[in-house]
Amino acid sequence: MGRPTDKTVTDLFIIGGGINGCGIARDAVGRGLSVTLAEMNDLASATSSASTKLFHGGLRYLEYFEFRLVREALIEREVLLRAMPHISWPMRFVLPYHKDMRFDSETPTSKLLGVFMPWMKGRRPAWLIRLGLFLYDNLGGRKILPGTRTVDLVNGPEGAPLEDRFEKAYEYSDCWIEDSRLVVLNARDAEARGAHVMTRTKVLSATCEDGLWRIETRNTESNAIRTFYARMLVNAGGPWVGDIIQTKARLNSREGVRLVRGSHIVTKRLYDHDKCYFFQGTDGRIIFAIPYETDFTLIGTTDADHDDPSTKPECTPQEREYLLDFANRYFKRDLTAEDVVWTYSGVRPLYDDGASSATAATRDYTLKVDTSAGAPMLNVFGGKITTYRRLAESALEKIGTQIEVTKGAWTAGVPLPGGDFRVRGVGTLISDLRGGYPFLTEFWARRLVRAYGTEAAKVLGDAKEAADLGRDFGATLTEAEVTWLMTHEYARTAEDVVWRRNKLGLRLDAGQIEALDAWMARNRHSTPAAAE
Repeated sequence: MGRPTDKTVTDLFIIGGGINGCGIARDAVGRGLSVTLAEMNDLASATSSASTKLFHGGLRYLEYFEFRLVREALIEREVLLRAMPHISWPMRFVLPYHKDMRFDSETPTSKLLGVFMPWMKGRRPAWLIRLGLFLYDNLGGRKILPGTRTVDLVNGPEGAPLEDRFEKAYEYSDCWIEDSRLVVLNARDAEARGAHVMTRTKVLSATCEDGLWRIETRNTESNAIRTFYARMLVNAGGPWVGDIIQTKARLNSREGVRLVRGSHIVTKRLYDHDKCYFFQGTDGRIIFAIPYETDFTLIGTTDADHDDPSTKPECTPQEREYLLDFANRYFKRDLTAEDVVWTYSGVRPLYDDGASSATAATRDYTLKVDTSAGAPMLNVFGGKITTYRRLAESALEKIGTQIEVTKGAWTAGVPLPGGDFRVRGVGTLISDLRGGYPFLTEFWARRLVRAYGTEAAKVLGDAKEAADLGRDFGATLTEAEVTWLMTHEYARTAEDVVWRRNKLGLRLDAGQIEALDAWMARNRHSTPAAAE
Protein backbone atom coordinates (compact mmCIF):
# COMPACT_ATOMS: atom_id res chain seq x y z
CA MET A 1 0.00 0.00 0.00
CA GLY A 2 2.69 2.49 1.02
CA ARG A 3 2.37 6.25 0.74
CA PRO A 4 -0.52 7.44 -1.43
CA THR A 5 -0.16 9.88 -4.27
CA ASP A 6 -2.61 12.74 -4.53
CA LYS A 7 -4.96 10.67 -6.72
CA THR A 8 -4.82 7.45 -4.70
CA VAL A 9 -8.13 6.37 -3.18
CA THR A 10 -7.62 4.93 0.30
CA ASP A 11 -10.24 2.81 2.02
CA LEU A 12 -10.04 4.72 5.30
CA PHE A 13 -8.83 8.22 6.06
CA ILE A 14 -8.49 8.59 9.83
CA ILE A 15 -8.40 12.01 11.48
CA GLY A 16 -6.61 11.91 14.82
CA GLY A 17 -3.40 10.35 16.06
CA GLY A 18 -4.46 9.48 19.57
CA ILE A 19 -5.02 5.97 20.88
CA ASN A 20 -8.38 5.51 19.15
CA GLY A 21 -7.16 6.67 15.75
CA CYS A 22 -3.92 4.67 15.87
CA GLY A 23 -5.69 1.61 17.28
CA ILE A 24 -8.26 1.67 14.47
CA ALA A 25 -5.50 2.20 11.87
CA ARG A 26 -3.56 -0.84 13.11
CA ASP A 27 -6.62 -3.09 13.19
CA ALA A 28 -7.89 -1.95 9.80
CA VAL A 29 -4.64 -2.28 7.89
CA GLY A 30 -4.15 -5.73 9.39
CA ARG A 31 -7.46 -6.72 7.80
CA GLY A 32 -6.27 -5.67 4.36
CA LEU A 33 -7.75 -2.16 4.17
CA SER A 34 -5.68 0.72 2.86
CA VAL A 35 -5.34 3.37 5.58
CA THR A 36 -4.14 6.96 5.78
CA LEU A 37 -3.98 8.74 9.13
CA ALA A 38 -3.46 12.45 9.77
CA GLU A 39 -2.57 13.98 13.14
CA MET A 40 -2.31 17.76 13.34
CA ASN A 41 0.38 17.70 16.06
CA ASP A 42 2.52 14.91 17.49
CA LEU A 43 1.05 11.48 18.14
CA ALA A 44 -0.67 11.33 21.54
CA SER A 45 -0.18 15.07 21.95
CA ALA A 46 -3.54 15.60 23.65
CA THR A 47 -5.74 13.27 25.72
CA SER A 48 -3.79 10.08 25.02
CA SER A 49 -0.66 11.31 26.82
CA ALA A 50 -2.56 12.86 29.73
CA SER A 51 -4.29 9.86 31.30
CA THR A 52 -3.78 8.48 34.81
CA LYS A 53 -1.59 5.81 33.13
CA LEU A 54 -3.74 2.86 34.17
CA PHE A 55 -5.12 -0.19 32.43
CA HIS A 56 -8.04 -0.71 34.77
CA GLY A 57 -11.58 -1.95 34.77
CA GLY A 58 -12.83 1.16 36.52
CA LEU A 59 -13.85 0.01 40.00
CA ARG A 60 -15.92 3.12 40.64
CA TYR A 61 -17.93 2.59 37.43
CA LEU A 62 -19.68 -0.32 39.17
CA GLU A 63 -21.53 2.30 41.23
CA TYR A 64 -22.96 3.62 37.95
CA PHE A 65 -23.99 0.07 36.89
CA GLU A 66 -21.59 0.27 33.90
CA PHE A 67 -21.20 -3.52 34.02
CA ARG A 68 -20.55 -4.03 30.29
CA LEU A 69 -17.81 -1.41 30.25
CA VAL A 70 -16.17 -2.77 33.42
CA ARG A 71 -16.31 -6.39 32.24
CA GLU A 72 -14.84 -5.56 28.85
CA ALA A 73 -12.07 -3.51 30.47
CA LEU A 74 -11.27 -6.24 33.00
CA ILE A 75 -10.94 -8.83 30.25
CA GLU A 76 -8.78 -6.46 28.20
CA ARG A 77 -6.26 -5.92 31.01
CA GLU A 78 -4.81 -9.40 30.57
CA VAL A 79 -5.09 -9.39 26.77
CA LEU A 80 -3.06 -6.20 26.68
CA LEU A 81 -0.54 -7.32 29.30
CA ARG A 82 0.44 -10.18 27.02
CA ALA A 83 0.81 -7.92 24.00
CA MET A 84 2.92 -5.19 25.59
CA PRO A 85 4.64 -6.41 28.79
CA HIS A 86 7.37 -3.78 28.37
CA ILE A 87 5.08 -0.73 28.60
CA SER A 88 2.39 -2.27 30.83
CA TRP A 89 2.69 -4.27 34.04
CA PRO A 90 0.57 -5.50 36.96
CA MET A 91 0.14 -3.24 39.97
CA ARG A 92 -1.51 -3.78 43.34
CA PHE A 93 -3.95 -1.15 44.60
CA VAL A 94 -4.49 -0.46 48.29
CA LEU A 95 -7.92 0.87 49.24
CA PRO A 96 -7.88 2.10 52.87
CA TYR A 97 -11.22 1.80 54.62
CA HIS A 98 -12.81 4.14 57.14
CA LYS A 99 -16.38 4.64 58.28
CA ASP A 100 -16.67 8.18 56.88
CA MET A 101 -16.53 7.08 53.25
CA ARG A 102 -19.40 8.45 51.19
CA PHE A 103 -20.99 7.84 47.81
CA ASP A 104 -21.33 10.49 45.17
CA SER A 105 -25.02 11.27 45.71
CA GLU A 106 -25.62 11.08 41.94
CA THR A 107 -24.63 7.42 41.51
CA PRO A 108 -27.40 4.87 40.92
CA THR A 109 -26.05 2.79 43.80
CA SER A 110 -26.28 5.73 46.20
CA LYS A 111 -29.84 6.48 45.12
CA LEU A 112 -30.83 2.82 45.48
CA LEU A 113 -29.39 2.56 48.98
CA GLY A 114 -31.07 5.84 49.87
CA VAL A 115 -34.43 4.22 49.15
CA PHE A 116 -33.86 0.81 50.75
CA MET A 117 -31.33 1.70 53.47
CA PRO A 118 -31.93 5.36 54.32
CA TRP A 119 -30.13 4.97 57.65
CA MET A 120 -26.84 4.57 55.73
CA LYS A 121 -26.97 8.31 54.89
CA GLY A 122 -24.74 7.96 51.84
CA ARG A 123 -22.04 5.91 53.54
CA ARG A 124 -20.01 3.25 51.72
CA PRO A 125 -20.23 0.28 54.11
CA ALA A 126 -17.40 -2.26 54.20
CA TRP A 127 -19.68 -5.07 53.00
CA LEU A 128 -20.60 -3.10 49.88
CA ILE A 129 -16.97 -2.34 49.05
CA ARG A 130 -16.12 -6.02 49.49
CA LEU A 131 -19.04 -6.95 47.21
CA GLY A 132 -17.78 -4.53 44.58
CA LEU A 133 -14.30 -6.02 44.80
CA PHE A 134 -15.73 -9.54 44.52
CA LEU A 135 -17.44 -8.50 41.28
CA TYR A 136 -14.24 -6.80 40.14
CA ASP A 137 -12.27 -9.99 40.74
CA ASN A 138 -14.70 -12.21 38.87
CA LEU A 139 -16.38 -10.23 36.05
CA GLY A 140 -13.35 -10.46 33.79
CA GLY A 141 -12.18 -14.04 34.34
CA ARG A 142 -8.72 -13.33 35.79
CA LYS A 143 -5.86 -15.69 34.87
CA ILE A 144 -2.69 -13.65 35.46
CA LEU A 145 -3.61 -11.08 38.10
CA PRO A 146 -4.05 -12.02 41.79
CA GLY A 147 -7.35 -11.35 43.55
CA THR A 148 -8.39 -9.14 46.45
CA ARG A 149 -7.02 -9.56 49.96
CA THR A 150 -7.37 -7.69 53.25
CA VAL A 151 -4.36 -5.66 54.42
CA ASP A 152 -3.33 -4.88 58.00
CA LEU A 153 -2.29 -1.21 57.87
CA VAL A 154 -1.20 -1.16 61.51
CA ASN A 155 1.65 -3.63 60.97
CA GLY A 156 2.19 -3.69 57.20
CA PRO A 157 4.38 -1.38 55.08
CA GLU A 158 1.28 -0.17 53.23
CA GLY A 159 0.16 1.63 56.40
CA ALA A 160 3.48 3.36 57.15
CA PRO A 161 2.88 6.54 55.08
CA LEU A 162 -0.80 6.81 56.09
CA GLU A 163 -2.41 8.46 59.07
CA ASP A 164 -2.75 6.16 62.08
CA ARG A 165 -6.57 6.21 61.94
CA PHE A 166 -6.45 3.85 58.96
CA GLU A 167 -6.19 0.31 60.27
CA LYS A 168 -7.56 -1.85 57.46
CA ALA A 169 -7.44 -1.80 53.69
CA TYR A 170 -8.43 -3.94 50.72
CA GLU A 171 -5.81 -4.72 48.10
CA TYR A 172 -6.77 -5.61 44.52
CA SER A 173 -5.15 -5.79 41.07
CA ASP A 174 -5.07 -3.45 38.10
CA CYS A 175 -2.33 -2.46 35.67
CA TRP A 176 -0.01 0.37 34.68
CA ILE A 177 0.41 1.58 31.09
CA GLU A 178 2.78 4.01 29.39
CA ASP A 179 -0.04 5.73 27.54
CA SER A 180 1.77 7.82 24.93
CA ARG A 181 4.15 4.97 24.09
CA LEU A 182 1.11 2.76 23.53
CA VAL A 183 -0.07 5.20 20.86
CA VAL A 184 3.30 5.39 19.12
CA LEU A 185 3.69 1.60 19.07
CA ASN A 186 0.24 1.18 17.52
CA ALA A 187 1.15 3.77 14.86
CA ARG A 188 4.48 2.05 14.18
CA ASP A 189 2.83 -1.34 13.82
CA ALA A 190 0.13 0.12 11.56
CA GLU A 191 2.72 1.68 9.29
CA ALA A 192 4.83 -1.50 9.24
CA ARG A 193 1.73 -3.30 7.94
CA GLY A 194 1.16 -0.73 5.18
CA ALA A 195 -0.65 2.27 6.65
CA HIS A 196 0.47 5.83 5.89
CA VAL A 197 0.83 7.82 9.10
CA MET A 198 1.28 11.61 8.88
CA THR A 199 2.04 13.79 11.88
CA ARG A 200 2.00 17.61 11.87
CA THR A 201 -0.72 17.34 9.22
CA LYS A 202 -3.91 19.29 9.75
CA VAL A 203 -7.16 18.43 7.97
CA LEU A 204 -8.54 21.62 6.42
CA SER A 205 -11.73 20.23 4.91
CA ALA A 206 -13.54 17.03 4.03
CA THR A 207 -16.18 17.09 1.30
CA CYS A 208 -17.99 14.40 -0.62
CA GLU A 209 -17.36 14.06 -4.37
CA ASP A 210 -18.90 11.24 -6.44
CA GLY A 211 -19.33 8.99 -3.42
CA LEU A 212 -15.81 9.57 -2.09
CA TRP A 213 -14.41 11.83 0.61
CA ARG A 214 -12.09 14.53 -0.71
CA ILE A 215 -9.78 15.56 2.14
CA GLU A 216 -7.49 18.58 2.00
CA THR A 217 -4.55 18.67 4.42
CA ARG A 218 -1.78 21.09 5.30
CA ASN A 219 1.60 20.11 6.72
CA THR A 220 2.11 22.51 9.62
CA GLU A 221 5.92 22.50 9.21
CA SER A 222 6.23 22.95 5.45
CA ASN A 223 2.76 24.42 4.75
CA ALA A 224 2.44 21.95 1.87
CA ILE A 225 -1.17 21.34 0.81
CA ARG A 226 -2.23 17.84 -0.27
CA THR A 227 -5.50 16.27 -1.35
CA PHE A 228 -6.54 12.72 -0.50
CA TYR A 229 -9.53 10.61 -1.48
CA ALA A 230 -11.13 7.98 0.73
CA ARG A 231 -14.08 5.62 0.65
CA MET A 232 -14.76 6.25 4.33
CA LEU A 233 -13.76 8.89 6.85
CA VAL A 234 -13.02 8.04 10.50
CA ASN A 235 -13.31 10.94 12.92
CA ALA A 236 -11.11 10.01 15.89
CA GLY A 237 -10.35 13.62 16.74
CA GLY A 238 -10.74 13.23 20.49
CA PRO A 239 -11.62 16.64 21.97
CA TRP A 240 -12.00 17.96 18.42
CA VAL A 241 -14.51 15.29 17.32
CA GLY A 242 -17.38 17.80 17.38
CA ASP A 243 -15.35 20.46 15.57
CA ILE A 244 -14.48 17.99 12.80
CA ILE A 245 -18.16 17.11 12.33
CA GLN A 246 -19.26 20.73 12.22
CA THR A 247 -16.43 22.73 10.61
CA LYS A 248 -14.39 20.20 8.58
CA ALA A 249 -17.06 17.82 7.25
CA ARG A 250 -19.87 20.35 7.82
CA LEU A 251 -22.44 17.77 8.74
CA ASN A 252 -25.71 18.59 10.45
CA SER A 253 -25.38 16.10 13.30
CA ARG A 254 -27.20 16.00 16.63
CA GLU A 255 -24.44 13.97 18.29
CA GLY A 256 -22.65 15.91 21.00
CA VAL A 257 -19.46 15.63 22.98
CA ARG A 258 -18.88 16.58 26.59
CA LEU A 259 -15.33 17.72 27.34
CA VAL A 260 -14.16 16.78 30.82
CA ARG A 261 -10.77 17.94 32.09
CA GLY A 262 -8.72 15.62 34.27
CA SER A 263 -5.71 17.14 36.05
CA HIS A 264 -2.81 15.46 37.84
CA ILE A 265 0.07 16.51 40.06
CA VAL A 266 3.49 14.85 40.47
CA THR A 267 5.53 15.03 43.67
CA LYS A 268 8.80 13.53 44.82
CA ARG A 269 8.35 9.92 45.95
CA LEU A 270 6.06 9.78 49.00
CA TYR A 271 6.55 6.16 50.10
CA ASP A 272 8.92 3.23 49.64
CA HIS A 273 6.78 0.37 48.30
CA ASP A 274 5.58 -0.13 44.72
CA LYS A 275 1.81 -0.24 45.30
CA CYS A 276 -0.81 2.32 44.34
CA TYR A 277 -3.32 3.88 46.73
CA PHE A 278 -7.00 4.26 45.93
CA PHE A 279 -8.30 7.08 48.13
CA GLN A 280 -12.00 7.77 48.66
CA GLY A 281 -13.19 11.20 49.71
CA THR A 282 -16.02 12.40 51.90
CA ASP A 283 -17.58 13.89 48.73
CA GLY A 284 -17.83 10.48 47.07
CA ARG A 285 -14.97 11.12 44.62
CA ILE A 286 -11.77 9.09 44.38
CA ILE A 287 -8.14 9.77 43.51
CA PHE A 288 -5.08 7.58 42.99
CA ALA A 289 -1.56 7.99 44.39
CA ILE A 290 0.76 5.98 42.14
CA PRO A 291 4.50 5.18 42.12
CA TYR A 292 5.79 7.10 39.10
CA GLU A 293 9.05 7.08 37.14
CA THR A 294 11.02 5.48 40.02
CA ASP A 295 11.52 8.64 42.10
CA PHE A 296 8.11 10.31 41.99
CA THR A 297 4.44 9.90 42.98
CA LEU A 298 1.55 10.69 40.62
CA ILE A 299 -1.70 11.94 42.19
CA GLY A 300 -4.94 12.35 40.24
CA THR A 301 -7.41 12.93 38.85
CA THR A 302 -10.01 15.69 38.86
CA ASP A 303 -13.22 15.91 36.82
CA ALA A 304 -14.20 19.34 35.54
CA ASP A 305 -16.11 20.45 32.47
CA HIS A 306 -13.89 22.03 29.80
CA ASP A 307 -15.59 24.38 27.36
CA ASP A 308 -13.28 24.71 24.36
CA PRO A 309 -10.93 22.06 22.86
CA SER A 310 -8.70 24.83 21.48
CA THR A 311 -8.00 26.02 25.04
CA LYS A 312 -4.98 24.10 26.28
CA PRO A 313 -5.96 22.15 29.42
CA GLU A 314 -3.92 23.06 32.48
CA CYS A 315 -4.08 22.02 36.09
CA THR A 316 -5.59 25.07 37.75
CA PRO A 317 -4.42 26.25 41.19
CA GLN A 318 -7.82 25.17 42.51
CA GLU A 319 -7.43 21.65 41.10
CA ARG A 320 -3.89 21.41 42.49
CA GLU A 321 -5.12 22.41 45.95
CA TYR A 322 -8.03 19.98 45.70
CA LEU A 323 -5.65 17.08 44.98
CA LEU A 324 -3.24 18.14 47.74
CA ASP A 325 -6.05 18.50 50.29
CA PHE A 326 -7.49 15.13 49.24
CA ALA A 327 -4.11 13.39 49.64
CA ASN A 328 -3.47 15.14 52.94
CA ARG A 329 -6.55 13.48 54.42
CA TYR A 330 -4.67 10.17 54.04
CA PHE A 331 -0.91 10.77 54.18
CA LYS A 332 0.88 11.58 57.44
CA ARG A 333 3.12 13.99 55.57
CA ASP A 334 1.47 17.35 54.94
CA LEU A 335 1.86 18.12 51.24
CA THR A 336 1.99 21.71 49.98
CA ALA A 337 2.28 23.38 46.58
CA GLU A 338 6.08 23.40 47.03
CA ASP A 339 6.06 19.60 46.87
CA VAL A 340 4.59 19.60 43.34
CA VAL A 341 7.30 19.16 40.70
CA TRP A 342 5.03 18.90 37.65
CA THR A 343 1.37 19.02 36.69
CA TYR A 344 -0.45 17.91 33.57
CA SER A 345 -4.02 17.94 32.37
CA GLY A 346 -6.00 16.27 29.59
CA VAL A 347 -9.47 16.59 28.13
CA ARG A 348 -11.62 13.47 27.86
CA PRO A 349 -14.08 13.72 24.94
CA LEU A 350 -17.06 11.88 26.44
CA TYR A 351 -20.31 11.17 24.67
CA ASP A 352 -22.86 13.71 25.89
CA ASP A 353 -25.42 11.50 27.61
CA GLY A 354 -27.00 14.36 29.55
CA ALA A 355 -25.39 13.44 32.89
CA SER A 356 -25.74 16.06 35.61
CA SER A 357 -22.01 16.23 36.40
CA ALA A 358 -18.65 15.64 34.74
CA THR A 359 -17.98 12.80 37.18
CA ALA A 360 -21.24 11.03 36.29
CA ALA A 361 -20.81 11.29 32.49
CA THR A 362 -20.34 7.86 30.91
CA ARG A 363 -16.79 6.68 30.14
CA ASP A 364 -18.11 4.11 27.66
CA TYR A 365 -17.42 4.66 23.99
CA THR A 366 -20.05 5.45 21.38
CA LEU A 367 -19.58 4.90 17.64
CA LYS A 368 -21.89 6.60 15.15
CA VAL A 369 -21.94 6.20 11.36
CA ASP A 370 -23.19 9.22 9.36
CA THR A 371 -23.96 8.78 5.66
CA SER A 372 -25.78 12.08 5.13
CA ALA A 373 -22.95 13.61 3.07
CA GLY A 374 -23.09 10.85 0.45
CA ALA A 375 -20.10 8.87 1.76
CA PRO A 376 -19.83 7.18 5.15
CA MET A 377 -18.19 8.80 8.16
CA LEU A 378 -17.57 7.09 11.51
CA ASN A 379 -17.53 9.38 14.53
CA VAL A 380 -15.81 8.11 17.68
CA PHE A 381 -16.97 9.46 21.04
CA GLY A 382 -15.47 8.69 24.43
CA GLY A 383 -13.67 5.52 25.36
CA LYS A 384 -11.05 4.47 27.88
CA ILE A 385 -7.43 3.72 27.08
CA THR A 386 -8.00 0.23 28.55
CA THR A 387 -10.61 -0.63 25.93
CA TYR A 388 -8.96 1.00 22.91
CA ARG A 389 -8.38 -2.38 21.17
CA ARG A 390 -12.00 -3.44 21.66
CA LEU A 391 -13.13 -0.01 20.47
CA ALA A 392 -11.09 -0.58 17.30
CA GLU A 393 -12.72 -3.98 16.78
CA SER A 394 -16.16 -2.41 17.25
CA ALA A 395 -15.21 0.35 14.82
CA LEU A 396 -14.27 -2.25 12.20
CA GLU A 397 -17.67 -3.87 12.65
CA LYS A 398 -19.27 -0.50 11.87
CA ILE A 399 -16.89 0.10 8.98
CA GLY A 400 -17.76 -3.33 7.60
CA THR A 401 -21.37 -2.25 7.15
CA GLN A 402 -20.23 0.45 4.70
CA ILE A 403 -17.20 -0.93 2.86
CA GLU A 404 -15.97 -4.48 2.34
CA VAL A 405 -13.84 -5.92 5.15
CA THR A 406 -12.83 -9.47 4.24
CA LYS A 407 -10.73 -10.40 7.30
CA GLY A 408 -11.85 -10.84 10.88
CA ALA A 409 -10.53 -9.59 14.20
CA TRP A 410 -6.83 -10.37 14.73
CA THR A 411 -5.20 -8.05 17.28
CA ALA A 412 -5.89 -10.03 20.50
CA GLY A 413 -2.58 -11.45 21.70
CA VAL A 414 -0.50 -10.05 18.82
CA PRO A 415 2.42 -8.19 20.42
CA LEU A 416 3.25 -4.59 19.73
CA PRO A 417 6.84 -3.72 18.71
CA GLY A 418 9.20 -4.78 21.48
CA GLY A 419 6.54 -6.75 23.33
CA ASP A 420 7.40 -10.25 22.14
CA PHE A 421 8.36 -11.73 25.52
CA ARG A 422 6.53 -13.20 28.51
CA VAL A 423 4.62 -11.00 30.98
CA ARG A 424 7.03 -11.62 33.86
CA GLY A 425 10.15 -11.43 31.70
CA VAL A 426 11.24 -7.81 32.25
CA GLY A 427 13.84 -8.74 34.87
CA THR A 428 15.50 -11.20 32.50
CA LEU A 429 15.55 -8.65 29.68
CA ILE A 430 17.19 -6.07 31.94
CA SER A 431 19.81 -8.57 33.08
CA ASP A 432 20.53 -9.63 29.49
CA LEU A 433 20.79 -6.02 28.32
CA ARG A 434 23.28 -5.16 31.06
CA GLY A 435 25.24 -8.28 30.17
CA GLY A 436 25.51 -7.18 26.55
CA TYR A 437 26.18 -3.54 27.44
CA PRO A 438 28.12 -3.53 30.73
CA PHE A 439 28.30 0.28 30.84
CA LEU A 440 24.55 0.54 31.52
CA THR A 441 23.43 1.35 35.05
CA GLU A 442 20.44 -0.48 36.54
CA PHE A 443 18.26 2.63 36.11
CA TRP A 444 19.39 3.12 32.50
CA ALA A 445 18.82 -0.51 31.51
CA ARG A 446 15.43 -0.64 33.22
CA ARG A 447 14.32 2.56 31.50
CA LEU A 448 15.31 1.26 28.07
CA VAL A 449 13.62 -2.12 28.57
CA ARG A 450 10.45 -0.48 29.89
CA ALA A 451 10.37 1.74 26.80
CA TYR A 452 11.60 -0.54 24.02
CA GLY A 453 11.37 -4.12 25.30
CA THR A 454 13.16 -6.53 22.99
CA GLU A 455 14.12 -3.61 20.72
CA ALA A 456 16.33 -1.98 23.40
CA ALA A 457 19.44 -3.59 21.91
CA LYS A 458 18.55 -2.13 18.51
CA VAL A 459 18.53 1.35 20.06
CA LEU A 460 22.03 0.77 21.49
CA GLY A 461 23.40 -0.91 18.36
CA ASP A 462 27.00 -2.11 18.50
CA ALA A 463 28.10 0.33 21.23
CA LYS A 464 30.93 -0.95 23.44
CA GLU A 465 30.95 2.01 25.83
CA ALA A 466 28.69 4.96 26.59
CA ALA A 467 30.73 7.29 24.39
CA ASP A 468 29.80 5.18 21.35
CA LEU A 469 26.20 6.34 21.75
CA GLY A 470 27.12 9.90 20.81
CA ARG A 471 26.13 13.05 22.60
CA ASP A 472 24.89 12.75 26.19
CA PHE A 473 21.83 14.98 26.67
CA GLY A 474 21.55 14.09 30.36
CA ALA A 475 19.55 11.62 32.47
CA THR A 476 20.77 8.66 30.28
CA LEU A 477 19.33 10.19 27.08
CA THR A 478 21.86 9.83 24.26
CA GLU A 479 22.19 10.80 20.62
CA ALA A 480 21.68 7.18 19.57
CA GLU A 481 18.32 6.99 21.36
CA VAL A 482 17.13 10.37 20.05
CA THR A 483 18.08 9.33 16.53
CA TRP A 484 16.05 6.14 16.98
CA LEU A 485 13.07 8.17 18.16
CA MET A 486 13.33 10.50 15.17
CA THR A 487 13.73 7.73 12.58
CA HIS A 488 11.40 5.10 14.04
CA GLU A 489 8.94 6.86 16.35
CA TYR A 490 7.94 10.13 14.64
CA ALA A 491 9.65 12.43 17.18
CA ARG A 492 10.33 15.93 15.83
CA THR A 493 10.96 18.10 18.88
CA ALA A 494 12.41 17.86 22.37
CA GLU A 495 8.88 17.97 23.79
CA ASP A 496 7.99 14.87 21.77
CA VAL A 497 10.95 13.07 23.32
CA VAL A 498 11.07 14.13 26.98
CA TRP A 499 7.33 14.38 27.68
CA ARG A 500 5.79 11.73 25.42
CA ARG A 501 8.32 9.10 24.25
CA ASN A 502 9.65 9.16 27.83
CA LYS A 503 9.29 11.35 30.93
CA LEU A 504 12.88 12.50 31.24
CA GLY A 505 11.57 16.06 31.35
CA LEU A 506 11.25 15.37 35.09
CA ARG A 507 15.04 14.95 35.29
CA LEU A 508 16.37 17.40 32.70
CA ASP A 509 16.61 21.13 33.32
CA ALA A 510 15.39 23.81 30.92
CA GLY A 511 18.86 24.33 29.44
CA GLN A 512 19.31 20.64 28.68
CA ILE A 513 15.89 20.44 27.01
CA GLU A 514 16.67 23.55 24.96
CA ALA A 515 19.98 22.03 23.83
CA LEU A 516 18.19 18.81 22.82
CA ASP A 517 15.62 20.78 20.84
CA ALA A 518 18.35 22.68 19.01
CA TRP A 519 20.18 19.45 18.15
CA MET A 520 16.99 17.85 16.85
CA ALA A 521 16.22 20.92 14.72
CA ARG A 522 19.69 20.73 13.13
CA ASN A 523 19.37 17.01 12.43
CA ARG A 524 15.71 16.86 11.46
CA HIS A 525 16.46 17.18 7.74
CA SER A 526 18.43 13.93 7.78
CA THR A 527 15.65 11.83 9.29
CA PRO A 528 12.22 10.99 7.83
CA ALA A 529 9.10 12.54 9.35
CA ALA A 530 7.54 9.14 9.89
CA ALA A 531 8.70 5.72 10.99
CA GLU A 532 10.86 3.52 8.84
